[in-house]
This record gives sequence, C-alpha cells and structure tokens, in this order.
Amino acid sequence: MCPPTATETTPNGKHEMVGIENKPNGVKGLNGHAPDPQRHNPYAPRASDFLNNVSNFKIIESTLREGEQFANAFFDTKTKIAIAKALDSFGVEYLELTSPAASEQSRRDCEAICKLGLKAKILTHIRCHMDDARIAVETGVDGVDVVIGTSSFLREFSHGKDMTYITKTAIEVINFVKSKGIEVRFSTEDSFRSDLVDLLSIYQTVDKIGVNRVGIADTVGCANPRQVYDLIRTLRGVVGCDIEVHLHNDTGMAIANAYTALEAGATHIDTSVLGIGERVGITPLGGLVACMYAANPEYVKSKYNLSMLREIENLVAEAVEVNVPFSNPITGYVAFTHKAGIHAKAILNNPSTYEILKPEDFGLTRYVSIGHRLTGWNAVKSRVEQLGLELTDDEIKDATAKIKELADVRTQSMDDVDSLLRVYHSGIQSGALEVGQKEALDRLLQEHRETQRSAPVAA
Repeated sequence: MCPPTATETTPNGKHEMVGIENKPNGVKGLNGHAPDPQRHNPYAPRASDFLNNVSNFKIIESTLREGEQFANAFFDTKTKIAIAKALDSFGVEYLELTSPAASEQSRRDCEAICKLGLKAKILTHIRCHMDDARIAVETGVDGVDVVIGTSSFLREFSHGKDMTYITKTAIEVINFVKSKGIEVRFSTEDSFRSDLVDLLSIYQTVDKIGVNRVGIADTVGCANPRQVYDLIRTLRGVVGCDIEVHLHNDTGMAIANAYTALEAGATHIDTSVLGIGERVGITPLGGLVACMYAANPEYVKSKYNLSMLREIENLVAEAVEVNVPFSNPITGYVAFTHKAGIHAKAILNNPSTYEILKPEDFGLTRYVSIGHRLTGWNAVKSRVEQLGLELTDDEIKDATAKIKELADVRTQSMDDVDSLLRVYHSGIQSGALEVGQKEALDRLLQEHRETQRSAPVAA
C-alpha cells in the first residue's frame, strides 16, 4: 500500500491524518515565516572529488533478470512487456533480461522485448560460455553481460575452473560479442570473496581488449561501504572502462554500498523494483532513487519520471504477490506521514524541517496524523482551518486536550476528530461552551453521539 497521490484523499473514518498543502519556496507557512532560502546540502557530492559519480550515473534495471530469481516470481510474456514499458517510461538507461539460453520461452521473451523499440538499451545476462553467447547475440539485444565466478568457493564448488581457464574463455567470449557490434560487460561473481590479484589481473586483461564495462558483484551481500569504496577506487586506477556494481542485500547494505560505489568511481548500478531477486534481492530501484535524490534532487528529477515510481512498484508487487512495505522509501504507506506534535508544527511552517524528500516531486502528498495522544495544537489548528471553523488559539488548545484524552483510550479516526471539532465549534458559537468546561464538552459530545445513533440510515 502506497501513500496517496497528490490527487487522492484518504478514506473518511479510516485514518487520523490531515493532508498538507505542498508549499513552494517563498510561500509563508503557518506562523507567517517564509521558508529558509536554499541551504547547503550536506549529502551532495564534493566538487573536488573528480572520480565521484553521484551526479553522473546510469541504472541497469534487472527486475526482468535478477527479479525472476525472486522466490515468488513468475513473469509471463505480457507481464514482462508491461514491466519493460513501465521502466522505460520511468527513464532507466538499461533493461537487463534473463539469459535466452535459460529456456525457449526466455529466448522468445527476449526477442519480443527487443522489438518494442524502447529508449532503454536491452541487455541479457549470460554465463561466460560460447554456447550462451551465440544464442544471446541472435536475439537483437543491445548488449551482453558476461559473468563467471572467481572466488575460491565458486571455482571449487560451482564451475570447477581455474583462473587461467576463466581468463582464456573470457577473452574468447568478449571478442565474439564485440565482433557483432554490440556492448559487452564482463563481471566476476562473488567479487568480494575473490583474490584481489586475480580480480585486478582479469579486469585489466578484459579492459585492454575493449569491454564497455567491468562488473563488481557482491553476490552474497557480505560487503560493507568501506570495502566497496576501497575495491572500486582500486579498480578505477586499473581500468579505463566503465564500472558496474551488482549488490545483494543480505545484510541490508545494498543502497549504502551502491552510493559508496558511485563515490569511488563506479558508473552503473544494478537495481530491481522493490529489490526483488535471489534470496532477499539487490539494490531496490526506489531506495536508490531516494538516496540519489537526497544528494542531488535536480539531477535525479531531470533523468527520471519520478511520479511513475509508485505505479511501477504496485505493478511488480502485484505480479509477485507481495505488498509494498510500509517502510519503503518514497512509496511506503507512512513515508510522508508526520505524527509527533513538535514535528507537525515544524512541517506546517516549512516541510524541509523534517523531510529530505519532497512528496510532490513523486506525485505524492504529505500528511500530519492528529488523532492520537502525541498530537499538538498546531496540527489541530491546520485541520480547523481546513474545515472552515473559526476558533481562537486557546479554544484550539482546549479541543486538542480533549482529542489527546480520548486518544489515550483509542486512536481517533479523522471522522472522530472532525466531529469533535465541529461539536466544539458549535458549542462555542451557541454559548453552550467555554474554554476549560470539560463537563459541558462531554455533554455536547454525548448528545451528538446519541443524535447520530438515532439518525435514520440512508437506503
């Protein structure tokens, strides 16, 4: 479930949240204070670091390759095409597809997507083997991603080949793919558990014969940001081609590692929608976008159609039968919901006080939750104004105290809060209520409840 878009409202009686107007810079907030002018962004890349690619990167979207390895995933041709078109409309630079050597249907799907005429380049991911390469280059793809395991674990227990064989085969496959006039990337698998000398040697070899990219893969999700930075920075000094990173999320480091890789000089990041993939998956598209937006929002907005992110995540979530997590960056149900009274007051004055992401840039809306014991009178005042009620600050504070009292028993829905505010306003206007008259307010609320119970139900 995602937060509402800018054109949607939350259902009455279900939530205790107030929609907050998206205020552009220069518009005064609740207390008449203009938002602060543009401040220095501490998350922005340092201009002095010429290798830093935080503001110069490309996304290789692998939902249709890595994502197919997710436990729940089964994408038929129609679903694959829908996902490919949505990601292309979002603006990703590359789409990576399952190897056409995997199955006959995989080959047909690869050919079908290549014929769509998308703006994104179409890649397929193959083993470092001539049989796979021959099939891949006949599908119409724009590039081939070649991979082979180089760690002692994979060399002993997976393919059983030594580094001499791996290097010889890599040269053969790369030269073959290059001869067809399409892009080629060479990646090691389980890079962070591979011998550094082996890695640098084979990367230097393939760089010399003209690969477009080399790839670093944290296949088991064991790397931390410092390790990623050190390896990418070292590799950047050895090769002149682009550097791609493929980062698994087993230890929750995938987004941080992706950002650090760009800081160190990587140029391409592999993602999947909602991070789906083998085990717990890889760097999630939405999470990476949130991270990069925080560093340079104008750059990210210029590259990607951000308002499509919610649609894409819902599309994939439905296809693999999962829910969008409530804590998902940007599109999680509570991503732009503010609850604490201190937070609410600041947000109403200037949303930048407690938001590094602007919901309006993603076609979404922020909300302030008010029907709870932590609510503050500034948030309630905003709702009073939205309802068109005239109450003084002292009266709003008195009504807020009643909301908090009731919320100590149970969370109050938006209907509950609105009813209380209307009853309070009516009591003040009629003279039946004054500030501090708790018994009178309780009586008015009880009369309102009885009236509601006795009202005829609409047919």
